[in-house]
Amino acid sequence: MVDEFAVNGTKTPVGRRMFLGLLALGAAGVAFGASVQNFVGNKLGSGLASLLPGGDHFRIYSITGTYPSISTTKYRLKVSGLVDQPMTLSYADLQALPSIEIVKAFQCVTGWRVPNVHWKGVPLSHILQMVGAHSGAVAVSFDSYDGADTESLSIDQAHLADVIVAYEMYGATVSREHGGPVRLVVPEMYGYKSLKWLSGIRVMDEQLVGYWEQNGYPVNGWLDGSTGLTNPSPNLS
Repeated sequence: MVDEFAVNGTKTPVGRRMFLGLLALGAAGVAFGASVQNFVGNKLGSGLASLLPGGDHFRIYSITGTYPSISTTKYRLKVSGLVDQPMTLSYADLQALPSIEIVKAFQCVTGWRVPNVHWKGVPLSHILQMVGAHSGAVAVSFDSYDGADTESLSIDQAHLADVIVAYEMYGATVSREHGGPVRLVVPEMYGYKSLKWLSGIRVMDEQLVGYWEQNGYPVNGWLDGSTGLTNPSPNLS
């Protein structure tokens, strides 16, 4: 198996051993934050360190070694599970719904951070209200067009004001490399919780373990390392 990542759209192959190394580094990053990146950069000097990001650059990881290609005209988001009115939303449907804009830092568990990322999208809470999520629901699961990545949030986390189904990034449609045309954005958590290439939202009576959690990452990926809700009324900008 060969995975790949990209910087500013330039893809680089990553072997299985390296990919597992990134998983391990990310798990350490949950506990130690940016100091992990500094340690690796100082101690290793090359090899793994040369693959670590620096500055204000995104590192784009792909589980499958490819980036799904979905046009805005063909995009569909299926909302199902414990809801009164299951529905499938097009890109145009999402654009027509009430939206918010947020400006938040994007933080990866491996240590890199991009400040002031501009997003626009539909609050996930609005979509859950629109479909009539059942009162007994405890979690929301998310599927990706890549056919491999999955994620989940508790029902309370899913209702946080700045958790959005994003269709714009920096004023343009979210690019293919960044998980577009539509992706999940959970700014108070590490980047692995912000699922790319969002294809499905399922309201559940249990919280399923996502792909990265199956590889050792916390189910609750809060940036401050806590296990509960943080900042229930986040400052949107």
